[in-house]
Amino acid sequence: MAGAQVRHFIDGRLVGSDRTVESISPATGQVLGSFADGGAPEADAALAAASRAFATTSWAHDRELRARVLLDIAQELENRRDEVVLALARENGKVLPEAGFEVDLAIPKLRYYAGLALSDLGSAAEVKPGLYSFSLRQPAGVASVIVPWNSPVVLAVRSFAPALAAGCTVAMKMPGQTGLVNGLLAEILASCASLPAGVLNSFTETGNDGAPLLVTDPRVGVVSYTGSAAVGKVIMRQAAGNLVPVSLELGGKSPMVVFDDADVDAVIPVLVKGVTTFAGQFCMAGSRILVQRGIADRVRDRLAESLLAVRIGPGDDPGSDMGPLIDRASAERVDRMVEAALDDAKPVVRGGIPREKAYADGAYFRPALLEVDRLDADIVQQEVFGPVATFEVFGDEDDAVRRANATDYGLAASVWSRDVDRPLRVARRIDAGTVWTNTWGLVNDQFEEGGFKHSGVGRLNGLRALEEFQQIKHLVHAVAPQH
Repeated sequence: MAGAQVRHFIDGRLVGSDRTVESISPATGQVLGSFADGGAPEADAALAAASRAFATTSWAHDRELRARVLLDIAQELENRRDEVVLALARENGKVLPEAGFEVDLAIPKLRYYAGLALSDLGSAAEVKPGLYSFSLRQPAGVASVIVPWNSPVVLAVRSFAPALAAGCTVAMKMPGQTGLVNGLLAEILASCASLPAGVLNSFTETGNDGAPLLVTDPRVGVVSYTGSAAVGKVIMRQAAGNLVPVSLELGGKSPMVVFDDADVDAVIPVLVKGVTTFAGQFCMAGSRILVQRGIADRVRDRLAESLLAVRIGPGDDPGSDMGPLIDRASAERVDRMVEAALDDAKPVVRGGIPREKAYADGAYFRPALLEVDRLDADIVQQEVFGPVATFEVFGDEDDAVRRANATDYGLAASVWSRDVDRPLRVARRIDAGTVWTNTWGLVNDQFEEGGFKHSGVGRLNGLRALEEFQQIKHLVHAVAPQH
């Protein structure tokens, strides 16, 4: 990737910026390449192009075109799948299977929304003789999409695919930490001959000059943001100025609730993945491990053994189990959080920044497991966004639910038990948008995901995602009496 000229995609063309920034490998600290770094001018250009395309083209009304474009983007992404996977592994730090998992989630999602673009939902009724009512769904206009760095490909698609299927045009801000990956996505979009100019626009920004325009500009009809709860609250306040609806998927502190009748052999590898997938930089990371007292000692010992055996290394090394964090500053931040947590927690596995010379230039962090009882401890309440989990022991079902619901977050949870009734009973009581039984991390395009409490507003995936980008119009028709 070194030496590549990486650009934005605005108004149907690949365009540069006055400013260029180097992309740094989180594994080695070396320069991977450079990319155009946008800001307010690029955000304005993206909004202008999207607004013009919505107003002057047939996009909002042509379902067949929308379906064809989404299918073409899926095909172009599939054609360059291996290239995108390798770029994610090198720039984002994911190990190759996880980078492949991200891209392989994005491709069928595009095809799913291509199908939905051809469908519609509404209602009609003769409310009384001679009086008819109809409800129609129409696109909200220009959709602003703000994408996080932890999974830039699939999280971009998760927002822009339903927006396009609904008939919106899109202005999208991509994260500065993955500028080269973003550039590949821009090239993929540019290669789609069926995509009308201005319908989908994408720019990369390392700063914060352009993103606020995507929220406050009067041309914006709806905002879709994935990221931290703190920034989500800022966006919600800013969007309120124009009464712009927002869709927010925010942070998580997902409890993995393991009852004493669980299959321990099956649960241990999944608990490890819950901590280490994307190096813990995952909103649905299984960052709280709640284990019933009867098997707590056994699970603690086996989990510690497995976490100590995790092989850290570059994302593009097939021998790596877990890659680096996104940058050195993140590794140091996580280490400070773990160190501060030791006032309340016992280090089952301390983890931390490796001291071996081979890792000195990277953003590595060995997985940590901290046993804690206090529910008000910061390490329980705050999202770490790194490979760190708490280990908490509970007594009965009521205690498990009390602990699971003890944070401000409610994005996801997992329940482990061989009892056929218990998981459903407990899942109904856990305040989370997604609850898995005897598994974790599975996402289905046909079913919605989103958060309770501080984990977000609105839903993506499934039919509901279309509604996030639509307005409902009520038409009333009175039949004139016959003379």
